[in-house]
Amino acid sequence: MTSLTPQYINRAEIWLCITTLIYFLMNGAQIFETIVFVPKWVPSPPDNFKLLLDGKGTSLKTFWIVFHSLHEITFILAIIFCWKIDAVRSWLLILFVIHFAVRVWTLSFFAPNIIHFQKMAATQTFSEELVRKVSLWQSLNYVRVAIFIAISCGMIPLCMRVFAQRP
Repeated sequence: MTSLTPQYINRAEIWLCITTLIYFLMNGAQIFETIVFVPKWVPSPPDNFKLLLDGKGTSLKTFWIVFHSLHEITFILAIIFCWKIDAVRSWLLILFVIHFAVRVWTLSFFAPNIIHFQKMAATQTFSEELVRKVSLWQSLNYVRVAIFIAISCGMIPLCMRVFAQRP
Protein backbone atom coordinates (compact mmCIF):
# COMPACT_ATOMS: atom_id res chain seq x y z
CA MET A 1 0.00 0.00 0.00
CA THR A 2 1.30 3.46 -0.82
CA SER A 3 1.58 6.20 1.74
CA LEU A 4 -1.80 7.83 2.22
CA THR A 5 -1.94 11.48 3.21
CA PRO A 6 -4.60 12.80 5.58
CA GLN A 7 -6.00 14.85 2.69
CA TYR A 8 -6.29 11.75 0.53
CA ILE A 9 -8.07 9.84 3.30
CA ASN A 10 -10.37 12.81 3.89
CA ARG A 11 -11.40 12.95 0.21
CA ALA A 12 -11.89 9.16 0.16
CA GLU A 13 -14.11 9.41 3.26
CA ILE A 14 -16.16 12.24 1.80
CA TRP A 15 -16.87 10.61 -1.57
CA LEU A 16 -17.46 7.14 -0.19
CA CYS A 17 -19.85 8.52 2.43
CA ILE A 18 -21.65 10.68 -0.15
CA THR A 19 -22.21 7.76 -2.52
CA THR A 20 -23.29 5.52 0.37
CA LEU A 21 -25.74 8.16 1.60
CA ILE A 22 -27.16 8.67 -1.87
CA TYR A 23 -27.44 4.91 -2.29
CA PHE A 24 -29.45 4.62 0.92
CA LEU A 25 -31.66 7.56 -0.13
CA MET A 26 -32.21 5.85 -3.47
CA ASN A 27 -33.06 2.62 -1.62
CA GLY A 28 -35.63 4.51 0.42
CA ALA A 29 -37.24 5.81 -2.74
CA GLN A 30 -37.17 2.33 -4.29
CA ILE A 31 -38.70 0.76 -1.20
CA PHE A 32 -41.41 3.45 -1.09
CA GLU A 33 -42.15 2.95 -4.78
CA THR A 34 -42.20 -0.85 -4.39
CA ILE A 35 -44.43 -0.88 -1.30
CA VAL A 36 -46.72 2.08 -2.00
CA PHE A 37 -46.78 2.97 -5.69
CA VAL A 38 -46.36 -0.35 -7.54
CA PRO A 39 -49.29 -2.00 -5.71
CA LYS A 40 -51.52 0.84 -6.96
CA TRP A 41 -51.03 0.04 -10.66
CA VAL A 42 -50.27 -3.72 -10.61
CA PRO A 43 -53.60 -5.27 -9.46
CA SER A 44 -55.79 -4.51 -12.46
CA PRO A 45 -53.84 -3.92 -15.63
CA PRO A 46 -54.33 -1.96 -17.83
CA ASP A 47 -57.00 0.01 -15.94
CA ASN A 48 -54.52 1.40 -13.40
CA PHE A 49 -51.72 2.02 -15.92
CA LYS A 50 -52.92 5.62 -16.21
CA LEU A 51 -51.05 6.16 -12.93
CA LEU A 52 -47.83 5.71 -14.94
CA LEU A 53 -48.54 8.43 -17.49
CA ASP A 54 -46.54 11.66 -17.58
CA GLY A 55 -48.71 14.60 -16.62
CA LYS A 56 -51.67 12.39 -15.71
CA GLY A 57 -50.20 10.13 -13.08
CA THR A 58 -47.10 9.76 -10.98
CA SER A 59 -44.44 9.17 -13.60
CA LEU A 60 -41.13 9.00 -11.81
CA LYS A 61 -38.99 8.91 -14.97
CA THR A 62 -37.27 12.28 -14.43
CA PHE A 63 -36.74 11.58 -10.74
CA TRP A 64 -35.04 8.24 -11.42
CA ILE A 65 -32.92 9.56 -14.30
CA VAL A 66 -31.58 12.41 -12.15
CA PHE A 67 -31.16 10.27 -9.01
CA HIS A 68 -29.35 7.42 -10.78
CA SER A 69 -27.15 9.79 -12.76
CA LEU A 70 -26.14 11.66 -9.62
CA HIS A 71 -25.48 8.41 -7.80
CA GLU A 72 -23.38 6.93 -10.58
CA ILE A 73 -21.23 10.06 -10.73
CA THR A 74 -20.63 9.91 -6.97
CA PHE A 75 -19.96 6.16 -7.14
CA ILE A 76 -17.28 6.70 -9.79
CA LEU A 77 -15.80 9.55 -7.75
CA ALA A 78 -15.71 7.28 -4.68
CA ILE A 79 -13.79 4.69 -6.72
CA ILE A 80 -11.36 7.35 -7.95
CA PHE A 81 -10.77 8.82 -4.50
CA CYS A 82 -10.45 5.41 -2.83
CA TRP A 83 -8.18 3.97 -5.52
CA LYS A 84 -5.02 3.88 -3.39
CA ILE A 85 -6.76 1.98 -0.59
CA ASP A 86 -6.38 -1.56 -1.94
CA ALA A 87 -9.01 -3.42 0.07
CA VAL A 88 -11.57 -0.67 -0.42
CA ARG A 89 -10.81 -0.28 -4.13
CA SER A 90 -11.25 -3.99 -4.83
CA TRP A 91 -14.60 -4.22 -3.05
CA LEU A 92 -15.83 -0.95 -4.56
CA LEU A 93 -15.06 -2.30 -8.01
CA ILE A 94 -16.93 -5.53 -7.25
CA LEU A 95 -19.92 -3.60 -5.93
CA PHE A 96 -19.82 -1.28 -8.93
CA VAL A 97 -19.81 -4.22 -11.37
CA ILE A 98 -22.84 -5.70 -9.60
CA HIS A 99 -24.50 -2.27 -9.52
CA PHE A 100 -23.76 -1.77 -13.21
CA ALA A 101 -25.21 -5.21 -14.07
CA VAL A 102 -28.42 -4.37 -12.21
CA ARG A 103 -28.58 -0.99 -13.99
CA VAL A 104 -28.21 -2.74 -17.34
CA TRP A 105 -31.00 -5.11 -16.27
CA THR A 106 -33.10 -2.09 -15.29
CA LEU A 107 -32.55 -0.38 -18.62
CA SER A 108 -33.11 -3.53 -20.66
CA PHE A 109 -36.09 -5.01 -18.80
CA PHE A 110 -37.77 -2.72 -16.28
CA ALA A 111 -37.70 0.58 -18.15
CA PRO A 112 -38.90 -0.82 -21.51
CA ASN A 113 -41.75 -2.63 -19.76
CA ILE A 114 -42.84 0.50 -17.90
CA ILE A 115 -42.76 2.40 -21.21
CA HIS A 116 -44.83 -0.41 -22.75
CA PHE A 117 -47.32 -0.21 -19.86
CA GLN A 118 -47.52 3.57 -20.29
CA LYS A 119 -48.27 3.18 -23.98
CA MET A 120 -51.04 0.72 -23.16
CA ALA A 121 -52.56 3.24 -20.77
CA ALA A 122 -52.48 5.91 -23.45
CA THR A 123 -54.00 3.70 -26.17
CA GLN A 124 -56.22 1.47 -24.02
CA THR A 125 -54.97 -1.62 -25.86
CA PHE A 126 -53.42 -4.61 -24.17
CA SER A 127 -52.33 -8.16 -24.82
CA GLU A 128 -53.70 -11.34 -23.29
CA GLU A 129 -50.52 -12.06 -21.36
CA LEU A 130 -50.50 -8.65 -19.69
CA VAL A 131 -51.30 -9.92 -16.19
CA ARG A 132 -48.37 -12.36 -16.41
CA LYS A 133 -45.99 -9.62 -17.60
CA VAL A 134 -47.05 -7.25 -14.83
CA SER A 135 -46.70 -9.99 -12.21
CA LEU A 136 -43.24 -10.91 -13.51
CA TRP A 137 -42.22 -7.24 -13.47
CA GLN A 138 -43.37 -6.89 -9.87
CA SER A 139 -41.64 -10.10 -8.70
CA LEU A 140 -38.36 -9.25 -10.41
CA ASN A 141 -38.57 -5.72 -9.01
CA TYR A 142 -38.41 -7.21 -5.49
CA VAL A 143 -35.20 -9.00 -6.49
CA ARG A 144 -33.76 -5.85 -8.05
CA VAL A 145 -34.50 -3.70 -5.00
CA ALA A 146 -33.03 -6.37 -2.69
CA ILE A 147 -29.82 -6.42 -4.74
CA PHE A 148 -29.54 -2.63 -4.59
CA ILE A 149 -30.06 -2.75 -0.81
CA ALA A 150 -27.40 -5.45 -0.47
CA ILE A 151 -24.94 -3.36 -2.49
CA SER A 152 -25.53 -0.30 -0.32
CA CYS A 153 -25.14 -2.39 2.83
CA GLY A 154 -21.84 -3.61 1.38
CA MET A 155 -20.68 0.00 1.32
CA ILE A 156 -20.85 0.32 5.12
CA PRO A 157 -17.81 -1.90 5.89
CA LEU A 158 -15.91 -0.02 3.19
CA CYS A 159 -16.66 3.27 4.91
CA MET A 160 -15.41 1.74 8.15
CA ARG A 161 -12.21 0.62 6.43
CA VAL A 162 -11.58 4.10 5.09
CA PHE A 163 -12.21 5.61 8.53
CA ALA A 164 -9.70 3.09 9.95
CA GLN A 165 -7.05 4.58 7.62
CA ARG A 166 -7.01 7.86 9.58
CA PRO A 167 -3.61 8.63 11.09
